[in-house]
Amino acid sequence: MRSTDSEIALEDNDLRWLVAELRSNHAGEMGAVAIYQGILKVTRDPDLEQFAQRHLKTEKHHLAKISELLPAADESRLLPIWRVAGFLTGAIPACFGPAAVFITIDAVETFVESHYLAQIRRLTVLGECEVRELLYSCLQDEVEHRDEARQLSPLDLGLIGRCWQWLVGTGSNFAVSLARRF
Repeated sequence: MRSTDSEIALEDNDLRWLVAELRSNHAGEMGAVAIYQGILKVTRDPDLEQFAQRHLKTEKHHLAKISELLPAADESRLLPIWRVAGFLTGAIPACFGPAAVFITIDAVETFVESHYLAQIRRLTVLGECEVRELLYSCLQDEVEHRDEARQLSPLDLGLIGRCWQWLVGTGSNFAVSLARRF
C-alpha cells in the first residue's frame, strides 16, 4: 500500500489489525451492495425500488473508496460467499415486502454502526488520518440508512421480526470475524 506522512502505512506491524478491519469493511460493503441488488431483483414496489437504488449508489461509493485503500491481495478470499449471503439477505425479505426489508436494513446498519465506531475509536489515537475520515464518512451514511429504515419499519416488529433482526446481527458479526481472517 502507498503511504505518505499523512497516511497510515498498513505494513507497520502495529497496524496489522487495520488490514484485517479494512478486509472486513471491504467484504461488508461488497455484501451491502449485494443486499440492495437482491432487493431490486425481487421487489416490484416502486417506493422500495427507489429506496434500494439510492442506498445501492451509496454502498457502491463506500466499496470503491475502501477498495482504493485495500490492496487486492488483502481482500477477503470469501468474497463470493459475501456476495451470495448479501444477495439473499436482501432478496429474502423483499419477498415478504417493504416492512421486512426495512427491519433487515435496520439490523444490518445497527451492526455496521458499532463495527465502524470501534475502528474509529481505535484510530483516534493516531490523530487525523485518511482511513479514520473515510470510516467516519461511511458511518454517517450507514446511520442515515438505518434511521430511514427504522422510520419506515413497523413499530411492533413482532417475534418473527425480532428473531430475524437477531439472526441478521449475529450473521453480520460472524461474517466480520471470518472476513478479518480470510
